Amino acid sequence: MPAYRAVEELVRGQDQPRPDLTGIPETALWTVYHRAAEAARPDTVLPDPRAVRLVRELDFPFHARLGAARPWVAQAIALRALGFDGVVREFLAAHPDGTVIALGEGMETQFWRVDNGRVRWVTVDLADPLELRLRVLPHGARQRTVACDIRDRRWLDGIDASRGVLVTAQGLLMYLQPAQVHQLIADCAENFPGGTMVFDTVSRRFSARTRAGGQGPGGHRLPPMPWGVDPAEREALRTVHPAVTELRDIPLPAGRGLLGYAASHAAALPFLRKNRPLITRLRFAAAPAGHRAGGA
Repeated sequence: MPAYRAVEELVRGQDQPRPDLTGIPETALWTVYHRAAEAARPDTVLPDPRAVRLVRELDFPFHARLGAARPWVAQAIALRALGFDGVVREFLAAHPDGTVIALGEGMETQFWRVDNGRVRWVTVDLADPLELRLRVLPHGARQRTVACDIRDRRWLDGIDASRGVLVTAQGLLMYLQPAQVHQLIADCAENFPGGTMVFDTVSRRFSARTRAGGQGPGGHRLPPMPWGVDPAEREALRTVHPAVTELRDIPLPAGRGLLGYAASHAAALPFLRKNRPLITRLRFAAAPAGHRAGGA
């Protein structure tokens, strides 16, 4: 039996957590399902034993609700996570005592993949997925959770930005309206001077497909994604707030086989160059002398 099928065939007991997520929160299960399928392979691009264990422990009909975990989709999801991991590790190399704020983290297990033993980690999510997360991924002393919608600015309170802040939004911003995304970026720029933000986006074509009810990768019908961005349009994000000082594309790491090659060279391939998912890193200007930010 292929490794990715083994994850789907795990037997679950009656005492295991039973998720009751629908709509956008359910996409957290779709993502960890595929990440675990990739992690179960002997030649995986992303070792992630916690994701494999999490899928095993959840009493959820992954195959019936989400379809088969397609190997190419699983690798693509894992490569996206690996790209985000690289940004976090680079941030922690410069700010070992810094704070990572993971927006809409869902069932992501990134903390355990990148933890340097010093980072402060803040997970911001809706109450239901956050409750499930805390049941299956117990948090330690350096991890804090905030239960609220990311459009609710309450999550910005109480963040100590003095040791550096990185805001991550993986698989999230495409579910917001463009004006909401711009407001979120502006809020981060104002509250975390000298900080960094990294997020991924889908193309305009893919956004339109989801809004028309089309199927997503692997045949699963994803919720509508209002915000789509093509590479040529991304530069406009520099103008969202005066404190945005740098915008950089984060290419996917090289993976396995033809898909792994195409993912890391998408910007150079004619059939993918203008219609590909993007990972973008923004940097914000440092605060003027004497300025205190982030609720510190």
